[in-house]
Amino acid sequence: MHPALVPLVDRRAPADADHWDALWQALADGALDRADVLALLASLTAALPDGPSLRALRDSLDRRRPAPPSAPWPRTVNVVGTGGGPPTVNLSTASALLAAATGVRVVKSGSRAHTARTGSVDLLDRLGVPLTSSLDHTADHLAAHGIAFTGPFVYPAQLTRLARLAVPTPMKVFGRFLNTLGPFLAAVPVAAQVTGVSATEPPPRLRALATRPGAPLTWLTTNPAGADELLSVCENTVHLPDGTTHPLPAGALVPAEGTLDDLAPVSRDEAAGHFRAVLTGRAGAPLRATLQLNAAALAVASGHQADWATAVGRAGAALDDGAALGLLERLVAARTRGGARVA
Repeated sequence: MHPALVPLVDRRAPADADHWDALWQALADGALDRADVLALLASLTAALPDGPSLRALRDSLDRRRPAPPSAPWPRTVNVVGTGGGPPTVNLSTASALLAAATGVRVVKSGSRAHTARTGSVDLLDRLGVPLTSSLDHTADHLAAHGIAFTGPFVYPAQLTRLARLAVPTPMKVFGRFLNTLGPFLAAVPVAAQVTGVSATEPPPRLRALATRPGAPLTWLTTNPAGADELLSVCENTVHLPDGTTHPLPAGALVPAEGTLDDLAPVSRDEAAGHFRAVLTGRAGAPLRATLQLNAAALAVASGHQADWATAVGRAGAALDDGAALGLLERLVAARTRGGARVA
C-alpha cells in the first residue's frame, strides 16, 4: 500500500488536510495503482471517516479547485440528496422544477444512479434536458430559466481519476460513500442547500460537513421511512444549521393519505413519460402532495417565501396551471434549438 493511504485507511487518528494532500499528490504523480485505489474506496465505503477528517477532505479538495465567485448567488438553493432509503420517483428533480416554476432560483446537482433505479442525470438524459458545463454556464441558465442542472464539473476531478484507476470495478460498488458525501463535495456557490438524508437522524459526520465554515445555509431533512426527500405520507424533520429542528407533522401542510408504494419508481423505459405526468400533478394525490412539500422547502430555505403554507399553495398552482411541465418543455426545446451547451 502506498504510504499516503496508510493514515486514511488505518484511522487511528483523524486524517488532517496534509494526509489528504499527500493522497491527491500521489494520485497526480501516478504513484497509486489499482489495488491502492480499491483499498481506499473500500475503506471509505465500509465506514465514513469522522467529522474532522471529512472537513479536512473537503478543505483539501477546495484548495485544488478554481477560485469560487466572491459571493454566493443570492436566494439560490441547491437540492441534492444522499441517496439510499426506500425507492421513489425522482422527487428532488421534480421538486426542483416545480419550485423554479414558482419563481425560486434552483440549482440541481446530482449524479448517475449508484443506488437508485434511475439517477437524476440518467433521467435528464432521457428527458433531453441539458446539463451545464461551467459555473458561468450555470449562471446563464439561472438567468434564462430560473433553474440549472449542473454537469460533473462541480465535483472534484480527483474522484474521476480514482474511478478511472478502479476500472473495471464499477463505481456503483462504492455508491454508499459517493452518494453520502456527494451533496457536500459539489462546488456550487448557492446561498442555501436542502439535502435529504436517508436516515432517521443525520449522522454527526454529515452535520460536520453541513456546518463547515463557508458552507451554504444547509437544511438536512429526515423522516422515519429513511427516505432522502420529504414525504407527504409521514412526518418529517428539518435539521437546521444551529442545531435546532423544524418538525413537519404528517397532514399539517399537505394531505397525508397514501403509502410509500404510491411514490415508487416505474421502469426505466417508462420513467420519462411518468415524470411528465408527475409534473402535471395528476399522477396520484400522494405524489402531488409530496412534490408540493419538497418545492415549498426550497422556497423557504432560499428565502423566496417565509411561510410554508403559502409556498405549498403556490406549488400546487404551478402544477395545475402547467407551469412546472411548461418549464421542463422549455428546457428541452432550448437544447433542441442548440441554445444550450451540454456537458
